[in-house]
Amino acid sequence: MTPPIEHPLDLTTQAILTWGSWGLTAVVLLVAARLGMREKTPFYVLLILAAMFGAFAEPLYDEGLMLWFYAPGIWSHFTAFGVPQPNWTHSGYAILYGCAAMIITKSIHDGAVSQNSVYIFFALELVMSCVFEIFGINGISGGAYEYWGPHVFRVFNYPLIIGILEATQVICFSLAAVELRRRAKHPAHLLGLFAIFPMTFYAANFGIGGPVIIALHLDAPATSTAFVTFGTLLSIGLVFIVLRMAGNVMMGHVDATRNPAR
Repeated sequence: MTPPIEHPLDLTTQAILTWGSWGLTAVVLLVAARLGMREKTPFYVLLILAAMFGAFAEPLYDEGLMLWFYAPGIWSHFTAFGVPQPNWTHSGYAILYGCAAMIITKSIHDGAVSQNSVYIFFALELVMSCVFEIFGINGISGGAYEYWGPHVFRVFNYPLIIGILEATQVICFSLAAVELRRRAKHPAHLLGLFAIFPMTFYAANFGIGGPVIIALHLDAPATSTAFVTFGTLLSIGLVFIVLRMAGNVMMGHVDATRNPAR
């Protein structure tokens, strides 16, 4: 299989993804700033900015999980691994990952979580990912990109494993971010969020998602539906092990972050 290099880009879908996502990003940043002023911390704003900055590493993700942004007419700011990057990746990261992480970390800070909250957060992020990406893939009269590899378990051309891994990495990022906030002695220490985001992002997508990535890239004729299905199911199994662990970690954070000193 080869990437759809010459596939036309639906310009209407591109415009909606660009202006819509950047508009929502401005709203998310305003909400984060208000939360920060209320709690006297730059934590929430930095949480969003860290996710946005992490989009510069999107080409690694595209290469691993076989995502191709349609190039003809793309509003791109750089290209890596031969994949042109649309400028809405940063705003997309802010909405899908930063905003969701803000909801999770705020809930933990307020102690408004239970043992089952991790599954609720997981489902919320999965739904957000499905809505955003199904639109991006299919668009109005055509999409802006596609997962062109031999993925299985697709819904409207969207491989569900993508959303499953995305939801897992947001939970991992949120828990690590809460721990950093609890341990930080100075607001500047919260800049560590810029390092934590790519660490948790690729730990989940390339670590937990390792089996499906390897299955996708096996040399022909080894790559088959059976191999990809097995790799996908194995990654899904690892996800639920991580979620079980994350639920215990989340509850451990509640008491420690109920009345943070910063």
